[in-house]
Parts: sequence; structure tokens; C-alpha cells
Amino acid sequence: MRMRFLAPVVMSVVLLASCGGGSENKTEKKEESAATSETPVDNSMVTPGAAEAAASKGAALIEQKDCKTCHKPDTKLIGPGYKEVAQKYEATDANIDKLADKIIAGGSGNWGEVAMTPHADLAKDDAKEMVKYILSLK
Repeated sequence: MRMRFLAPVVMSVVLLASCGGGSENKTEKKEESAATSETPVDNSMVTPGAAEAAASKGAALIEQKDCKTCHKPDTKLIGPGYKEVAQKYEATDANIDKLADKIIAGGSGNWGEVAMTPHADLAKDDAKEMVKYILSLK
């Protein structure tokens, strides 16, 4: 009888202990977050356009899609790294259009024999935003 009573009490104490104390940390984190968001940022050491590129719609779209499965910014994974693509292609309207079509259609041959998965559900304008972001990473 005592064991039946003791087990739920111990579990309740453990559960409450694991959940307790979180409100203080959340308050501190909120205050810290508010303080850091109000601090002015010195962009003098940032290359022109890097801050805008990091916050671009293209970067957000890449995060939402499956791109990171095969691509990384700096290194070749299954497909080329984004910076490698940026070095190969100038940011011209023709190249942006060509690469956006490649993202949508998929295929192989440009970077080896492993085929890129097609993204037929991706709007052309979104694909162009992704390409603009990638080409800004030079």
C-alpha cells in the first residue's frame, strides 16, 4: 500500500521540479532579448549587401524548402555549395532566370551526375529570390 502511494508522489515531485523555476529564466531572457534588440549595430565591418542578403526573402525560402539536404553555404555536400554557385555565375537577369528554371525543373549535368530534385510546386518568382540570395554570397 505504501509503495502505491509513494510512487505517484515521487513522480509528481519530479515533474514539478523539472517544470519549476522556468519563469525566472524566461523573464531574464525576455529582458536580455529586449536589451539586445535596442542596441545599435555597427555594420562598418560587414561587406556591402551582406546584411540585406542574410535577411532576404530568398534566404527565408531556402530555410523553408529542402535545399539544406543537399547544399551548404560554404561546402559541397551532395550538390555544390552556394558560394561555389555564386562564383560560377554572375548575378545577371539571364543567369537568375536560368538558375530559377533549374531549381524548378531539377536535373543533372551542371555539377556532376547526381540529379537535383525538381521543385515543380515552387513559384518562379520565389525561385528567382532564392537564386538572388545565393548569387549575393560571393
